[in-house]
Amino acid sequence: MAVAFYPGSFDPITNGHLDVLVQALNIAPKVIVAIGVHPGKVPLFSFEERAGLIREAISEVLPARAGDVSVVAFDRLVVDAARAHNAHLLIRGLRDGTDLDYEMQMAGMNQQMAPDVQTVFLPAGTASRPITATLVRQIAGMGGDVSAFVPKVVNAALMARRRP
Repeated sequence: MAVAFYPGSFDPITNGHLDVLVQALNIAPKVIVAIGVHPGKVPLFSFEERAGLIREAISEVLPARAGDVSVVAFDRLVVDAARAHNAHLLIRGLRDGTDLDYEMQMAGMNQQMAPDVQTVFLPAGTASRPITATLVRQIAGMGGDVSAFVPKVVNAALMARRRP
């Protein structure tokens, strides 16, 4: 079975991301969570922090499969990064029709560039469809409760960031 490559910013990982990661582990023996690192963007959490949060979150919800998940950074085309890690499945989560439209365009372009890398769309669960990392950061930054939207470890990290 092919190794799956699940790219994103994961700043921070949300329950929606985690839902898609668990689904990816149902179709692939190994999943590489690939954190996009962009020199022009300043994330809330460093790569190391995001990687740690991802590892802790998957260990909490699926401890028996936590060893089947690795976390890497990438700063190039997703298909090139997937190939560099010998991954032939590209995992993309979908929340709604808007995501589907955008992701279909990306999948078409990726297929042209890397026909050996297959895009797999996984729908977010009903409870996690409205969640975005951007909204989580905004709500948490304004002192709101995001505990329903993120794993416990992420909620704790966000609360620690708020403290003076």
